[in-house]
Amino acid sequence: MTQTEKRTGKRTALVLGSGGLVGAGWEVGVLRGLLDAGIDPTGADLIVGSSAGAVVGAQLASGRGGLDALYEQQLDGEATEPAVRLGIPTILRYAVAVLRSRTPEEYGRRLGRIALAATTVTEGERRATVARRLGRAGDWPARPLLITAVDAATGELVAYGEDSGVPLTDAVTASCAIPGVWPPATIDGRRWIDGGIHSTANAHLAAGYDRIVVVAPSARGSKVVLSPARQGADLAAGGARVEVITPDAASRKAMGRNALDPAHRAAAARAGRDQGASCAEAVAAVWTG
Repeated sequence: MTQTEKRTGKRTALVLGSGGLVGAGWEVGVLRGLLDAGIDPTGADLIVGSSAGAVVGAQLASGRGGLDALYEQQLDGEATEPAVRLGIPTILRYAVAVLRSRTPEEYGRRLGRIALAATTVTEGERRATVARRLGRAGDWPARPLLITAVDAATGELVAYGEDSGVPLTDAVTASCAIPGVWPPATIDGRRWIDGGIHSTANAHLAAGYDRIVVVAPSARGSKVVLSPARQGADLAAGGARVEVITPDAASRKAMGRNALDPAHRAAAARAGRDQGASCAEAVAAVWTG
């Protein structure tokens, strides 16, 4: 154990970013590919999940079923959600929100207004869908797990944990509430939207941990939303060993253009598995070196 580990007691963190159903499949594939090479970051001392990563993180942290079973679920072809997409008008409103915002919180407020005005399925229907995806992983695990969401009114980021008093299914439903697609989730009288709005990885929540692996289906960043690579660099500057994995060319092709279409989930998982195996050496240098 290093002096840093003795000081903080915080050794390893796995960060799972946002990216829709397809991104979730890719994340699981990457982790399965790492396991093929003998590396298992799913045993991290902390798991941080945003949106797609919230679902995967909750499933992994629960320890129910294991990574093998979770990977096979990505290949079975079962559609746990309907295929949807962001319409062009909504995409344009997202773009305008970025251009007019100066901070992630301001951006979150603008997208919050989009979310609150959108016509979607009911909150109850959406929560039931998320509950089905979580399956037996519907309760907070004993292991540290943080699930992110953004306040639709203030744009502020919150990280729910077991001590929040919020049911895990509600926290994950909020984290997956994509503005303009799914309804904001109501928790304690406030409305919450997708945790990936603040940043696609929210890797800053792993600050203080010594060895960090970030698996982020979206590599994007902007003038107000920090990219996973930028957040990884900031963590490294703070003294952590960090490896950031975002989709390579083969994975991007397999994932397609619509992250919310489950038809691409299996291909994304297979491509992620190949990519995970190919980057295992770099991950091992962080995780076990």
